[in-house]
Amino acid sequence: MAKLYFKYGAMGSSKSAQALITQFNYEELGMTVWLIKPSTDTRDGADIIRSRIGLARHAEIITPEQNIIDAYHAAGKHDVIIADEAQFFTPKQIDQLRELVDDEDLPVLCFGLRTDFLTHFFPGAQRLMELADSLTEIKTVCACGRKATVNARIDGSGRIVTEGAQVLLGGNDSYVAMCHKCWKKKIREQQG
Repeated sequence: MAKLYFKYGAMGSSKSAQALITQFNYEELGMTVWLIKPSTDTRDGADIIRSRIGLARHAEIITPEQNIIDAYHAAGKHDVIIADEAQFFTPKQIDQLRELVDDEDLPVLCFGLRTDFLTHFFPGAQRLMELADSLTEIKTVCACGRKATVNARIDGSGRIVTEGAQVLLGGNDSYVAMCHKCWKKKIREQQG
């Protein structure tokens, strides 16, 4: 009985590492994995999924215009789909992943962010929250010790950014995982 899974967390919560470890575990059991990522995510190379701890694998790139069902059939049958940075898929593509779960009895594991730097849903993440059979938060902590839920965007001098495009690719140089309380406090201090 296949399911659609959404495993989400703030920046730095090891989502990509867990996606690659999950792929390894399936392959170790002799199963085939279709590893995919949206073309929006070019931070580590167009077709590379890389974790902060150094794990890396090639993945098939999915553009926003692509039909994931057609791409899956063109790639050949697999036992499971693992998608990293799933927040960047379109809602229509998330519907297509749901369809593969239902029609092909294929487990689909999506890893990604739930919200952007202003705590708003990414469209793909919102659709996953609506459709997934299983929602799992991958936790990380704020510098204060509380659970981090905000992907705070920072500028070159470490100030919190509160306006701009929803998508800005970056790592530790551009984002800090924070609890909501610390995020709001730092914004207020910057304004004062």
